Amino acid sequence: MTVSEPTPRIWVLHDGKIGMANQVLGLAEALGWPFEEKRLVIRAPWRHLTPHLWLYPMRALDPAGASLAPPWPDVIIACGRNTVALARTAKRRSGGQVFWVQVQDPRFARNEVDLIVAPRHDRMDGSNGFSTLGAVHRVSRAQLADAAAHLDPRLARLPQPLLAVLIGGDNAAYRLTDRGFARLCDQLADLAHKGFGLAITPSRRTDEGRTAQLRERLKGLPAMIWDGSGDNPYFAMLAAADAILVTADSVSMVSEAAATGKPVYVIPLEGGSAKFARFHAAMRAADITRDFTGTIEQWTYAPPEDTARAAAEIRRRMGRQAP
Repeated sequence: MTVSEPTPRIWVLHDGKIGMANQVLGLAEALGWPFEEKRLVIRAPWRHLTPHLWLYPMRALDPAGASLAPPWPDVIIACGRNTVALARTAKRRSGGQVFWVQVQDPRFARNEVDLIVAPRHDRMDGSNGFSTLGAVHRVSRAQLADAAAHLDPRLARLPQPLLAVLIGGDNAAYRLTDRGFARLCDQLADLAHKGFGLAITPSRRTDEGRTAQLRERLKGLPAMIWDGSGDNPYFAMLAAADAILVTADSVSMVSEAAATGKPVYVIPLEGGSAKFARFHAAMRAADITRDFTGTIEQWTYAPPEDTARAAAEIRRRMGRQAP
């Protein structure tokens, strides 16, 4: 008789930023074991310091967030600068028994992380690195199938072909300028006049004034702009769309869109960086994305399986079989 292995205890660490949370939650979900999500709140002065300067990292935890205390888990999956010193401290206090997975470049303590899961454009080297094409995420075939089977009524009322439009905003690399946004509004209105349905979701980086401008420009046209109320139709939008438009500022949104296997158009923004340039070039080379110029075509590709591959690598390094 085969004796089954005990289920590993897993902590998922993030500081509440949705982009970070989705990556670690998606990776934990792909592992297939139960996990405990720990949303951390960092207090002053630690939140004002770079993590490699943190003294007594566990004192950085504000009681308003999760606590980190024994018994230590078997696995920690963390993402974001505010998690690095804390994950390292937990691993050290466990006597090295914690298997520490850090999503994205931790920037310090790299030699103590058991596995760093980072996009190829981060150029992570070393035996403890695992490269993905894009970001890991929560968009899975099962979630898309469930969303398609229970289609949001707001989307069902829109005409087809349906375009999902994912809009970000300014970040350290890109700027969504007045001129660029006005051009995008005109392009979307033109597509709606041609018979396309538009399902649009702004992100937390989208200025409210931009959303109001878009709503006014598309008034009377077949478009749904999520206003933040009710259930988030994000998965339903990805499941129902015939093609997806994404602003260039988010590796995560482009990666999530690519999980559908549907045409993904990247909406250009002003600015950029070497890392973003490498990412977008790799996605274009794989014929996953194309630059948006106002027209819509159809093409197919094999969706990247970054999240599933990363989960398999964690299990392999732990010497564990999938549940």
